[in-house]
This record gives sequence, structure tokens and C-alpha cells, in this order.
Amino acid sequence: MAEQILRIDSALGHSAGPVPADLAEGLASDNAPLVLQHDSVFASLPPPPPAPGPDFNWGVALDSFQGTLTDAVPLLQWFFLLYFIALNGGYLLLNLASLFMIRTYLREQDAASPYLNSGKHEIPISIIMIAGNDVAAAVARVHAMLQLDYSEFEVIIVNDGSYEPVLKALVREFSLAPFPEAYRERLPGKHVKAVHASTLYPGLRLLDKESGGRADALNVALNCARYPLFCIMDHDFILQRDSLSKMGRVFQNKPTVVAACASVGVANGCTLHGGYMAGIGLPRAWPALFQIIEDLRNVRFARMFWSRLNAMLITTRVFGVFHKETVIAAGGFRTDALNEDMELVARIHRLLRRENKHYHIAYVPDALCWADAAENWKLLKLQCMNRQVSLAQALEMNRQLLLGRGGGAVGWLGFPFIFLFEVMVPWLEVLGYLIMTLLWLSGLISFQALWTFLLAVIGLGVMHSTSALLMDEMTLRTNRKLSHALKLFAVALLENLGYRQLTAFWRVIGTVRMRGQVRCANSLSAPDSNTRQITA
Repeated sequence: MAEQILRIDSALGHSAGPVPADLAEGLASDNAPLVLQHDSVFASLPPPPPAPGPDFNWGVALDSFQGTLTDAVPLLQWFFLLYFIALNGGYLLLNLASLFMIRTYLREQDAASPYLNSGKHEIPISIIMIAGNDVAAAVARVHAMLQLDYSEFEVIIVNDGSYEPVLKALVREFSLAPFPEAYRERLPGKHVKAVHASTLYPGLRLLDKESGGRADALNVALNCARYPLFCIMDHDFILQRDSLSKMGRVFQNKPTVVAACASVGVANGCTLHGGYMAGIGLPRAWPALFQIIEDLRNVRFARMFWSRLNAMLITTRVFGVFHKETVIAAGGFRTDALNEDMELVARIHRLLRRENKHYHIAYVPDALCWADAAENWKLLKLQCMNRQVSLAQALEMNRQLLLGRGGGAVGWLGFPFIFLFEVMVPWLEVLGYLIMTLLWLSGLISFQALWTFLLAVIGLGVMHSTSALLMDEMTLRTNRKLSHALKLFAVALLENLGYRQLTAFWRVIGTVRMRGQVRCANSLSAPDSNTRQITA
């Protein structure tokens, strides 16, 4: 038998493919070749699956990951170290540059002509004060503002649904009577229930309105303001007698100025007389002491540098003077902003840059305003979280400034710097300490490497803080006692050993909560809504 054909029927239950060896040997005879012929049924069947590969080796994968992580360790070390060097070194350079700028500014003010210092040509200012719920503080602050060293100004008190005894005390103390005020409603706001004018002080009025928040109260007061400039004051802030004249002089010297902000000092521990600062002291509580150094380190001197470049974005809501028509043209204060003053400054930058207008936002370092700082850790935590959220929100609302066409120094220098070294710094600071500690615990870096990293970071922070304090003593003439100055230098050393790390962690928590509330607000808002309400 030369050839034997084996036909396998589908009924046999065999699938297409190789015939088992024992079956093939049984059918073959006489050493004749065996030819297997498949039916068309088998030809149409798919080929058999490939043989299974070897099982996944987790040990090999883990070794590969550890090798990659080991290779990345030097990169992580250098990244965080260089970031901290850039952070502290950048602010140190800003402070050094601001030192010369402030000294030049003070010399110019000392040499100013009697024409500018006489007060005869000062621009009239409307002072807007939110009444608040503290009867004694509201009455004392109004008395102090009526004695400011300024040629022409008016005081507008806004009772934004405040505590009823505050309204009665103000009416009684300053002889306020109902007044038929007529004004243009150029900015939207809550209903004004009544307007009162003083029979003793011609420039004093009180607006009694429905509660709508601070931004709404400011917008309503702007509708009633009569003068080209306006100043914002809260009931618990303290001015010096000449603070308003120093702020107004900036607008007088440079007509393109549309806004100006002042320096803020910590009032805790200071002595008051007649509603004004009579003696400078120091608070006893550690949180308030740390805030003095923090303000000097990151805010006070940096503002002078950014002001010279017309790129100042971070302003205080404590004491600022604005050009009224510029603010109204920009739409007034946003009621959905946590820090309406800071957001307004960023919006003015964005809108005036877009319109190619010449303008300037100034910083007046010698115009001092004093405010109470938080003296307990719980309140300080809330302030840190709110400050971080306010800054991030203001930048997000005006993100078109970032590297925008025609953005100038504020869009190409100020905005990126603030984003990298203010908004992002708590995240990178917390991650830096956490990752370096985990690398040491896992044995990927030595204790000497971790210790060197911490010494470098903390040492740069101490240098930054102490240099800012030294420059404050050299320039702004706060006239502190020697014992107070030495105590603040000790606080500047201790501030980098826990306080900065703690506040960075709080700021991270604040940012996370903000993003969660934004997502919640977006999911609950109407489809055509383009605003977001974020609560602190």
C-alpha cells in the first residue's frame, strides 16, 4: 500500500489540527507515508490557540522598579534642592533690590517740594468703612478717621446688615439723621434701606443696607461716593494720621496711578491713643510673632520691586486707595471672590493691558496701617487656608494675564513668579520634605544626605528671614526697641523650624478644599451659569 488516506469525519469529535501520534502509528503500515486530508469543515475552523507563556514574575518587576527609582533619586534630590534655592534666593534678590528702591523712595519723599507737602492740592478721597459688629471699635475708628491729616475727604460708613446696636450707637454718637440721598446706581448691589448724614460732621454719612457681603457693600458705597479717589477701611484697622496723605501724594505725583496699597503692621502689643498708634510693641503670642516675620519675608519688600515693574499682583485688603472711575469701568468688586481687593487689582491689570492704556499700580512703603494678627493656632490655620485659596482664585479668575499677548511685566514676570513661588510652593515644600524622608527610610539615601538637604533648605530660609528683618530696621524706621529687634531675630531663626512647614501643610489643605468646593459648585450650578461661589 503505497499511500493510505486518512479521512477524519467531524462526527468523530476530533478538531482540526495534528493527529495524535498513537492514532497515526496505528493506521500506518508497510512504512507507507500517512497523508492527512482535512475536510472543508476543519479547514474553516480557527487555528488552535498558542501555547501559554510563562507566568508574570513580580520579583523581576519589583527589581526593575527599584532600579528605576534608584536612578531617579539623584534627580529628585537636585530638583527639590534647586527649587528651594530658587525660592529663597529669588526672594532674597527681590528684597535686596527693594532695599535700594525703598531708600531712593524715602529720599525723594524727604526732598519733595513744599508744593506737594502743603496739602493744598491734594485729590479729594472718599473713605469707605464697613461698620462690623463691634460697637466700641466702630465708634473709635470713625472718630480716628475724622481726625486724619488730609485736606478734603468724606467718610461713608456702610452698615451691611450689621449688629443693630452698632447702628444705634453710630447714629447717637455722631448725630446722624435721615437724609434724602440721590445717587446713580452704576454698580449692582443690595437695597439701601436708609441714608443718614451727620449734623455735626458735614463729610460723614451712613448707608444702612441689606446684608450682601463686603464686596456688595463696597459697590453700594461707590455708587454714593462723591470724590475721584476712594479708600477702603475696615472697622478694626488702625491708620497713622499721615497715612492717607502719603497715599494721596502718589496719585498727585503720577496721574497714571489707578491704585495704591500700603504696608501693614501687626497691632498686637502696640499702644493706642485717640485711635492712633502711640507706641510700637510686640505681641506675646507666638503665632502673631511668626506673622511679623512672614510678612517681612514674603510681602513687604517684594511689593516694592513688583511695583517698580508695574507687576504687583498681591495686595492687602487692609488699606488701599483706588481711582473710582477705573474701578467702576472694571465692573466693581466681585461678590464671588474671597479676596475682592486682590482679584480687583489682577482684573485691572488684565483689562487695562488689553486696552493698551498707560497705568500704574503703586506700593507706598511708608504709609502704615495696623491690624490685629491671629494669636491662636486655630485662627491662624483658617487665615493661611483662606489666603492660599484667595490667591489661587484671583489668579485663576484672571489667568488670561499669564504669558498673554501684551501682558508686559505682570504677565511674563509677575504672574509666573507668583504662581511658582506662592501658589505652588506649599505643594512642593510638603512633597520635598515627605519624599526626602521616605527615601531615607527606604534606604535609598543616607542620613547624611537627608541632613545636608535639611540644613541647606533651613539655612536658606533663615538667611531670607533675617535679611528681611534687617532691611526693615534699615529702611522703614519703625523705631523698635533694641530688645524687640533682638527678639524678632530669634523668632526669624525659629520660624524655619516647624512654622513654615506647618503653614505650608495648611495651605495645601486649603487648596484641596477649594478644588472640591469648585467641583461641587459646578455640578450643582445651572448649565448657563458662569460664576462660582466659593465659601471659606
